[in-house]
Amino acid sequence: MDYSHFGPELSKSLYLSALKPVLNKKALFADYTEDYVCPSEPNPYAKVDLRFRTYKSNADHVFLICNGQRCLCEKYESQGNFDYYHYTWQLDNDPIRYYFEIASGNQVCRYDLRGAVSRAEEPYYFTVMPGFKTPGWAKGAVMYQIYVDRFYNGDPSNDVLTHEYNYIGAHSVRVNDWSKYPDTMGVREFYGGDLQGVMDKLDYLADLGIDAIYFNPLFVSPSNHKYDIQDYDYIDPHFGKIVCDEGELLEENAYLNKDATRYISRVTRRENLEASNELFARLVAQCHRRNIKVILDGVFNHCGSFNKWLDRERIYENANGYEKGAYVSSDSPYRDYFRFNDDKAWPYNDTYDGWWGHDTLPKLNYEGSRRLCDYILYIGRKWVSPPYNADGWRLDVAADLGHSPEFNHSFWQDFRHAVKQANPNAIILAEHYGDPSPWLKGDEWDSVMNYDAFMEPVTWFLTGMQKHSDDFRGDMLGNADVFFDMMKYNGAKLSGPSQAVAMNELSNHDHSRFLTRTNRLVGRVADKGPEAANRGINKAVMREAVLIQMTWTGSPTIYYGDEAGVCGFTDPDNRRTYPWGHEDREMIDFHREMIRIRKENPVLRHGSLRRIHKDYNVIAYGRFTRNEYYVIIVNNNEYERDVEMKISYELGSPRDAKLKTIIYSDCDGFTTESWEYAMDGAKVHIHMGRTSAMLLKVV
Repeated sequence: MDYSHFGPELSKSLYLSALKPVLNKKALFADYTEDYVCPSEPNPYAKVDLRFRTYKSNADHVFLICNGQRCLCEKYESQGNFDYYHYTWQLDNDPIRYYFEIASGNQVCRYDLRGAVSRAEEPYYFTVMPGFKTPGWAKGAVMYQIYVDRFYNGDPSNDVLTHEYNYIGAHSVRVNDWSKYPDTMGVREFYGGDLQGVMDKLDYLADLGIDAIYFNPLFVSPSNHKYDIQDYDYIDPHFGKIVCDEGELLEENAYLNKDATRYISRVTRRENLEASNELFARLVAQCHRRNIKVILDGVFNHCGSFNKWLDRERIYENANGYEKGAYVSSDSPYRDYFRFNDDKAWPYNDTYDGWWGHDTLPKLNYEGSRRLCDYILYIGRKWVSPPYNADGWRLDVAADLGHSPEFNHSFWQDFRHAVKQANPNAIILAEHYGDPSPWLKGDEWDSVMNYDAFMEPVTWFLTGMQKHSDDFRGDMLGNADVFFDMMKYNGAKLSGPSQAVAMNELSNHDHSRFLTRTNRLVGRVADKGPEAANRGINKAVMREAVLIQMTWTGSPTIYYGDEAGVCGFTDPDNRRTYPWGHEDREMIDFHREMIRIRKENPVLRHGSLRRIHKDYNVIAYGRFTRNEYYVIIVNNNEYERDVEMKISYELGSPRDAKLKTIIYSDCDGFTTESWEYAMDGAKVHIHMGRTSAMLLKVV
């Protein structure tokens, strides 16, 4: 092209621009890891180095667009095929939000959490929150969730007895057959799992390789799930120790719990309560000796109708050392802990507010009682302090607490301050569906149970199933675009500190077991029966999911028994017992190997993550730092696939490197046998078997 008519200076500029190579967008990169935000969790009023990577000699300018300011970045280093730019930002006490703008000749693009884009969008801006730190031990930790009643019975003397008390219209039931499927209305049946059982199996858990146990609620409660707390101050003696066991069971046709003297003795006598707390303290100490942390379940939005503050069941009405409950008497010191709709209904006022209308789950009235607020803050401190020394809280329905968003945020700010003051290394994780970002600004929760940016995308991609097994969608099965888009869109709501500790689950106590979802059968136990949850399952798909779980950013969280092949539709079928003596040994071995590999290769916990390849039922992504590189490939097709990928630009790996397998799984099982693939320039060709997943390291 003739540029002479533009004049000498402009002609020269245009000529040089035309000679510049096309902007290599695949080489552009930044994220929240220490390589690109340094320090990754800066203090208020400190300086933070914000960094960016381009292909070598490919960019004229890199700009940081931060809080509305446009700042020219300085190229500070070249390494291999890349140039690295940075800008040092002086923080104050407020969050900063930013993206990058890259200019190369007459080409300009932006880079936000989606990658290289023509226009940055605010929901995808990078965010740094001064002072927001999540516990180092929790970053990438492997967690293990235990639903205690179904894990292991270590002390039969504390088992809930048949006819011990009445709950939701029927008597409690002691289950004698450990392998029995849970009843459809199984909330009042008990298999006898307890804390002694967990202690008996700590060597198994340590050998599996876990870093933390998350317990479903442990406090005194009449249900096996214990999300209806009766007494926040004590571990339930049915999980702990019963040293004083007096009183009578209910007769066949008797249903008043004020007459359930055996139950009243077990859960109100101080000897039993103190012994149970002491057992918990010993359990935590034993866990800590094995480098296993302990996370408690905090149910603070509501309590239970059995709760000593309400006492609708009149359990505490005549018990020694207890005040009258708010249901029993209008003069109760706990009257303002609840909202009553009829001030003339005492004694035995049943007009209190229940969460979602459930009278067994009284809604706690925080706005009406400063004393209640202070007491729950005390509970938050108590259990993470000596002598109990728990390592954090998982918060049940945390966004529902209180009667207004303003109070909700104010309370969780106070809760964080109280807990972190008592134990700075305690983790605070919340159950939440939807956008959690209003609570993740550094002054409330640390992170969430990662449904939206892990459980759901993985489930849809690998099984086409909704997480309750309530729906199958063929358009979601194998849809790699939707998988990565969901991960990006929902992951953008978590800042770096929150991403690092997010609970990445495949199953839990509220959703169907992942292994059951692999059979693509829509239904629940009430209409399909429990055996249907076991039929047509695909263990190879389960191993694909576990390989993703153990190589994704965050904290992989195993629901007890998933590693042993337990199936089940959604609640209550997902709460089957751990199959001691009947475990799927291959599945346990696979989990153990994946945990070992994760621990031996820190990049899988702390490195950058980037998509490499996508196709129908095929995804590939990398975990990497500036010096180490790993590739994960999943072929979810029921036929073999040859996958060709370019990885040098995306990860920064050398073009003449080799890839060495670390673990491989397909429809025939798994192997840690090692073999190599040579790079062909920037490309690598990998043959993947049917329903397979592979982890490779660039060597």
